[in-house]
Amino acid sequence: MDALTAIAVTSIITSATCMVFGSIVPAYGESKIAIQAIQGMTQQPDEANDISRTLFISMAMVESTAIYCFVVSMIILFANPFWNSML
Repeated sequence: MDALTAIAVTSIITSATCMVFGSIVPAYGESKIAIQAIQGMTQQPDEANDISRTLFISMAMVESTAIYCFVVSMIILFANPFWNSML
């Protein structure tokens, strides 16, 4: 296996690993956030507006982690900085 093939295989494996953890962990976090928000709304219906606002902000923060992992994965696949050092 030459160096370019090794870089390609390593890039694909790294990208796949980044996407696996970048999608599973935020999905688990979002489910925990939603469960806690629903429990809070059922216990305190008067605070449902504040809880839902905080819920949406928290979901956006957690989802940004998945988006960052996607961006890093695409950079590793299509704009790999190690290609230039081997070419």
